[in-house]
Amino acid sequence: MLNGILVIDKDAGMTSADVVYHLRKALHIRKIGHAGTLDPEVTGVLPVAVGQATKLIEMMHTRPKEYVGQGLFGYSTDSYDATGSVLAQQKLTTPFSVEEIKQKMATFKGQIEQVPPIYSAVRVNGKHLYEYAREGIAVERPKRMVEVYDYDLTEKPVFDQEKGQESFSFRIKCSKGTYVRSLVNDLGEKMACPAVMTYLRRTASSGFDISQAVKLSKVEENPAEVDKLIQPIDAFFKDYPQIDLDEGKWLKVKNGAGISLEMDAKKVALRFNKKVKAIYESKGNLYRPKLMLLQNE
Repeated sequence: MLNGILVIDKDAGMTSADVVYHLRKALHIRKIGHAGTLDPEVTGVLPVAVGQATKLIEMMHTRPKEYVGQGLFGYSTDSYDATGSVLAQQKLTTPFSVEEIKQKMATFKGQIEQVPPIYSAVRVNGKHLYEYAREGIAVERPKRMVEVYDYDLTEKPVFDQEKGQESFSFRIKCSKGTYVRSLVNDLGEKMACPAVMTYLRRTASSGFDISQAVKLSKVEENPAEVDKLIQPIDAFFKDYPQIDLDEGKWLKVKNGAGISLEMDAKKVALRFNKKVKAIYESKGNLYRPKLMLLQNE
C-alpha cells in the first residue's frame, strides 16, 4: 500500500478538495487527505497525506506556513482579494516609502488577534462565513489568535501615478489559521489607505517546500511512477531524535507498551527495519505511544 506525503504544487482555479478528488481517482486510493486548505486562486504547496500518512494530518497543521504574494494600495474589497466587490477606493498622490511599509508590517509580527474575511470557510453556527456573505446576511466574525513570524517586503514597491495605486511584494511566515488576505487588508488600515491582495503563492507548509512539490498533472499522467514522487512518512520526522529499535524493544513498541530510553527529548521517532514505526512521548519515567504508524515492511 502507498504511504507518504505528496507535495502538490496546486494550480489556480482548483480547490484543495478538487486535488484530493483527482488523486483518489488517479491512484485508486480512498485514504487521502490534504493539510491546509488553499483558496482556489492561490497556488503552491498543498501537502496531501496518503495511506498511513493520513494519521499525520493533525500534526502537519501545526507546522508554520510560508507565502510570497503581492498587494495593492488604492482600493479594498469585501473578500480582501481581487475577486471581491470593491468597498473603498483612495487615489494616492504620493507613494508610501519602503520604510513606512516595513514599519507597519513589523507591527503584525508575533501573536495577534485576527478577524477572518467574510468570504472564508470559517464556520459560525454550523455555517460557513462565505455562505452568509452570499446570502447577504450580516454575522459577527469570530476573532482568533494567530502568530506571524515574518512579514516583509521583498522588492521595492511600484507606484502607478496615473491610477494612484502602489503595488508591493511580500513574504510571510505564519501559523495555521492565519489569513494572509486579512494581513494585507489590515496593513491598508494601518497605512490609512485601502489595500487588497492581488496574488498569493504558498512556498512551504507542513515542513515541505516548493522545491519538493510536483504538479497534479504529473501524478495523473504517471500514476505508476508515484512512488518516485511521494515523500516518505519518515521525511516528516527528519527533525525528531531517531532511535533504532532492537527486536526486543520493537516487540514492546508493536504492542503499544511503554519503554525506557536514555535521552532528554520530549518526543522521539522510533525506527525498525529503517522505517519510523511510532512516535513516543516522555511521560514520567517511560516513553509512551503518541502516534503509531506501523508502516508496511
